[in-house]
Amino acid sequence: MTSQNSNGFLRTTIENKIATLEFGHPASNSFPSDLLERLKNELNDLSNNSEVSVIVLKSSGSGAFCAGASFDELLAVSNQEEATKFFSGFANVLNAMRNCSKIIIGRIHGKAVGGGVGISAACDYALATTESAIKLSELAIGIGPFVIEPAVSRKIGTTAMAEMTLDTEWKSATWANQKGLYAKIFETSAELDTEIKAFSIKLGSYNPEALAEMKKVFWEGTENWSTLLYERAEISGKLVLSDFSKNALNQLKNR
Repeated sequence: MTSQNSNGFLRTTIENKIATLEFGHPASNSFPSDLLERLKNELNDLSNNSEVSVIVLKSSGSGAFCAGASFDELLAVSNQEEATKFFSGFANVLNAMRNCSKIIIGRIHGKAVGGGVGISAACDYALATTESAIKLSELAIGIGPFVIEPAVSRKIGTTAMAEMTLDTEWKSATWANQKGLYAKIFETSAELDTEIKAFSIKLGSYNPEALAEMKKVFWEGTENWSTLLYERAEISGKLVLSDFSKNALNQLKNR
């Protein structure tokens, strides 16, 4: 099944109880709100699909895995309600990943920025290439990684999260692997795909009820995300309307 429009595409294929969920957008696989909404809905549907035991989440192309929020849409927001709603889109996706009854394997084939780092962190098991550097540049544009912070800190710890947030430069895939964001890294996409295929087939052979119960265990202690992430979206929504953020976003767009 494919869902495609001017705001990007979402494609799901199911084979041998493995659902491959692929998203894509021409702007380095960034996320406008419409694509976030469709991703959330598809994750919820797959969570309730008895024909699926495992989800492989991936993005299209050979460039960036995900460039995070859509700059065009961030620049277009004109009030607190619109801005908070936009950032709530990422909160919705992270909560859908958290609440999904299926194990989610992340295929991180390239660089991830901002919300892309959050989505990588919300995967239950992320595999990546050596090209999959990560960056949290939100402070440089006058906001902060407020919505995704709980997901990232849960994976790499608060000390590493602080390092990423305050030092807004790229961190290598090796760094991300050492901190626990990536379970394994590979030199090529071909090697990555070979490992993902073997690992997803192995997981798909396990008792789906056992996998679902383990998923609950993995995410114990995150129940407050159902309110916390939206409180964080409100903070981001307020800050993105500042003159500092508008000027920074325009400078980035015009580079």
